[in-house]
Amino acid sequence: MKNNLQNIILGACILVGLIAVAIGINKGLQSFSNKERVVTVRGLAEKEIKANSVGISISYSFSGDEPKPLLEKIDNRTKEITSYLKQKGYNDVKISDLNLYDSKTYYENDWVDGKRVQVKKDRYRASKSVSFVINEVEKAEQINNEINIDLINSNLTADVSTSYNFPELNDIKPALIAESTKNARTAGEQFAKDSQSRLGKIKTASQGQISLAGSYYDDEESSSSTTAPYIEKARVVSTIVFFLED
Repeated sequence: MKNNLQNIILGACILVGLIAVAIGINKGLQSFSNKERVVTVRGLAEKEIKANSVGISISYSFSGDEPKPLLEKIDNRTKEITSYLKQKGYNDVKISDLNLYDSKTYYENDWVDGKRVQVKKDRYRASKSVSFVINEVEKAEQINNEINIDLINSNLTADVSTSYNFPELNDIKPALIAESTKNARTAGEQFAKDSQSRLGKIKTASQGQISLAGSYYDDEESSSSTTAPYIEKARVVSTIVFFLED
């Protein structure tokens, strides 16, 4: 009788122990499962920045078979263009070094009337440019067009182009990263709410490099494009993986 009672007590203790172990394993599995429930979201932050100066470049070139008369043409064109710019009030101009290309041949193969023949070409090509910088960024395109028309009318045809200079991005980068992270968390919280969960801690995070998008930038993540060539949009996209909790 005594042995039976001891066996019953021992069996009950083993049963209780097994139940406790099962409960612990179940909780551990639930905890492990919860930690593996994640959501990946992306946060976008953008800020428009304005150019602080514009470089206007006037490029021109000539070709010929003899280098000496070619260089004389380049020098004369340089003097004529710099004289014109000084009359317009642009005194601080920069003249590039001469670029002289020698093809070392006078002929090239081409198709003429359905036949492949050798066509005479100029052996040398010389090019140069005159450039200056202005701070009137809003008027740069207008100034560019006026110069181009004036040069055409003066038989000084050249390639006139603009290049906008933007400020350094280091000053705005921390704020953009903070905003993109905040926006990613907002998106994660909405997802957690929709799935009847709570947003947990960050599992992994990747903060993209800051980039500039001009007026012709096209990206589905961008809220909108810029409307002027002197405005660019600095943007950062952060990708963050959050844990989801019940």
